[in-house]
Amino acid sequence: MTVVAPPLAAKAPSRWRLFWLLAAIILALSGLVAYRGDFSVEAVRQVVRLTAQISLMLFCTAFSASALAHRLPGPPTLFLRRHRRQIGLAVAFSHGVHAIALVVFSRIDPAQFNDATNTAMFVFGGLAYLFIIAMAATSFDRTAAWLGSRAWRILHTVGGYDIWLTFVIAEGKRAVHDVHYWPYVALLVAVMALRWWGGKARAAAR
Repeated sequence: MTVVAPPLAAKAPSRWRLFWLLAAIILALSGLVAYRGDFSVEAVRQVVRLTAQISLMLFCTAFSASALAHRLPGPPTLFLRRHRRQIGLAVAFSHGVHAIALVVFSRIDPAQFNDATNTAMFVFGGLAYLFIIAMAATSFDRTAAWLGSRAWRILHTVGGYDIWLTFVIAEGKRAVHDVHYWPYVALLVAVMALRWWGGKARAAAR
């Protein structure tokens, strides 16, 4: 999710085209994976992994958009910063599909689901979901105004770091046994370094 000042009104409907495009891509890819796997248990598990990875990449984009635009200003980075609200909401949408796939997985093969999950996953993942829901709900002008600027900043700052940490734990424990997860861990570390770099620049400019 994005960590920025409370959103300004998005008067241009074209800004929301990005969200709907991302949502359509997420649904299309998830449906294709499930269909090609004949909606088997393994196909559902592939949808779980796919949506987790999509959420991670979208989150990293939104989480670093402001720092990127500040440090490397240009049309691409300014575009990302201008659309970070829509990208953040796409994270929530992707993780909504992820949650549905997890529920389906638990229903069609409870034994495999229990083997693949543990209490720590439910605790950390559940807290991250609560932040995602709260941050998505307050990503609109009316709800942001209702919450107030200070509370909004606290929610989106703490929530962003909690979601980042949850992704690090989830990908890190897999990276220990599978090198295919190394790029995701590297991306998360790079994003945090970028935010730190951008924060130092803003502090120096004051």
